[in-house]
Amino acid sequence: MMIGVVLLVLGATGLISRFARLIPQSVSAGLQLGLGLLMGVLGLKLMLETWWIGVPALAALFALGRIPGFPAAPVVLVTAAVVGWSTGGVAATHDAVTPPGGLHLVIPTWAEVWRSFGIAVLPQLSLTLTNAVIVTASVSRELFQSKGEIAGERNLALSSGLANVLLCPFGAMPMCHGAGGLQAQYRFGGRTGLTPIIFGTVLLVFAIGFADRAAGMFAIIPVSAVGALLILAGTDLAISRRLFDGKPSCLWVIGAAALVTVTVNPALGLVIGWVAELIRAAIVRRLIPERPQVS
Repeated sequence: MMIGVVLLVLGATGLISRFARLIPQSVSAGLQLGLGLLMGVLGLKLMLETWWIGVPALAALFALGRIPGFPAAPVVLVTAAVVGWSTGGVAATHDAVTPPGGLHLVIPTWAEVWRSFGIAVLPQLSLTLTNAVIVTASVSRELFQSKGEIAGERNLALSSGLANVLLCPFGAMPMCHGAGGLQAQYRFGGRTGLTPIIFGTVLLVFAIGFADRAAGMFAIIPVSAVGALLILAGTDLAISRRLFDGKPSCLWVIGAAALVTVTVNPALGLVIGWVAELIRAAIVRRLIPERPQVS
C-alpha cells in the first residue's frame, strides 16, 4: 500500500518522468542488459532442473518461433507438460488449498506500517522504480515505436500505484509492471492489449473455478520449460537496439551498470552507471576540446 502511494505521487506530479529523462541512454541500456542477464540466468537454473525436458523445449521454442504466426510457447508448454507428467519430471502435486470465505478489509497498525517501511518498502521501491517503471517504459518505446509512449513512466507508475492502493487492503499481493514480462509477451507474439486481457481471463477462470486446485494444476508445467521461455525472453531483453546505437566510449558505462545490476541490484546499478557516465563525459570533453566559434 505504501509503495502504491509513492508511485501515485510520483506519477501524478510527473516527477517520475522528469527523473527518467535525466538518465543517460548508456545507463538505461546497461540496466536493461543486466536485467536481461538476470532473467536468463534464472531461466538457465530452472531449465537444468530437468534438462531432458528443458533443453528440447528451448530448441523447439527457437525453431518454432521462426515460423510466422505459430503459437510456439503454448505448444511447447503443453507438450512439455505431457512429457513431464508421463515421465514423472514435474513437481509434486500441491495439497488442496481452502480458499477464504470472502474478501476481508485489512487495516494495518502503526507498528506494522513502520516495520514494513524499513524491511520491505525501502528495499523494494528502488527495484520497482528501475525495473517496473523506467526500464519497462524504455522497452515499450523500443518495441512499439509509434505507440510506446502510452506505456510511459507516468502511466506505469499511476497504474501500478492504483492497483496496489485499491487491492492490497483486501489481501492482494504487491503488483507492478516489469520489463521482463513485457519482453516475454512480445517475444512470443503479444502485440496488442488483447494479450493481457487473455492472460487475465485465464487467471480469473483458475481463481474462481479452481481455487483449491490451481497450485496443483500449474505444477503440471515443468519449471524447466518455463526456464526455456525465460532464457529466450531474457536474451531479447539484454540485446537491445540501444546496446549497439551508443558510442564506443559508452560501452564501459553500459558494462558497469549491467555488472552492478547483476551482482547487487538495479538501484545501485543505476547509481554506478550514472557516475560512470559523468566520468566518461568529463574525459571526452577533456580529450576533445570544443571547436572555436566562427564569427
